[in-house]
Amino acid sequence: MPHDLRYDLLELPWVDVKRWLEFTDVVLVPMGSCEKHGPHIPLGTDSYVTIEAVRRAARLSDVPHAPLVPIGFSPHHMGEPGWGTGTISLPADTFRDVLWGIGKSLIYAGFNKLIFVSHHGSNSRPMEEALRRLRFECGAFTAWYKTPTERECTVLKDVLEGPPEETPGWHSGELETAAMMAYAEDHHLPGAVRMERAKPDRAHAPKWMGPAFSKRDGMGTVIFRNSENIFVPMNHHEYSDTATIGNPLRNTSVEKGRRIFEKMAEHLAGFVDEVKKIEARVPDDKRDWPNRGWF
Repeated sequence: MPHDLRYDLLELPWVDVKRWLEFTDVVLVPMGSCEKHGPHIPLGTDSYVTIEAVRRAARLSDVPHAPLVPIGFSPHHMGEPGWGTGTISLPADTFRDVLWGIGKSLIYAGFNKLIFVSHHGSNSRPMEEALRRLRFECGAFTAWYKTPTERECTVLKDVLEGPPEETPGWHSGELETAAMMAYAEDHHLPGAVRMERAKPDRAHAPKWMGPAFSKRDGMGTVIFRNSENIFVPMNHHEYSDTATIGNPLRNTSVEKGRRIFEKMAEHLAGFVDEVKKIEARVPDDKRDWPNRGWF
């Protein structure tokens, strides 16, 4: 629909947020992270990928989006004390409170349908309780949309070229390296990608577990006697020596990164268009938040 509204709530006067609500009750909420990646791409990779996908999808589907939250749940990326990884992580309870506070604020404003979006897989671990509360206590529609990455890369099957053993969607590999090359080029971030440092690497079971165990990617599971049914709490550096899981040299380019973002945005926008059709309205007595100053 034709309008002159900007899409990022951070850039809007409040009267224009009110105008948005005349068009739609859907809002996107980008949730990023600041965490150790491979030596060739920045700590903000998951944040940059998230916000680029959200910005593009918001325009395709014509809905507003909240500002990026660049800190997520990343305790396993912190390394050892004093290592200087730069990872910033919220405790799980705090992360849930952040999700709840953002969601409740947007419901209070008048939105009925909230789609949280993140490229960081581990943000998915603590989020469910907050989204359930926003739905069942308030009556809002809530969803958590994880951009194509890790084991779920079907959306990018025609773009990624690496074979399964190269885990093309994993940490700092083909997908994230190409995406960051495109983001750095399009947003004028010289030096954000250092391809002279890039090299392929694989995941392995933590050495302290012994030779009976193996690992194929960054999931929190290990393989034992050909079965991957065991979850073990692990730090990232215990199963990934370089913080790279995949092949960042697999024909990565700015052009491939742009195609990745196009596919991501197209799929997310398609989901938003379906969400628009869903009936969901927060009752007036559930929209208010009288204890917002002290709860």
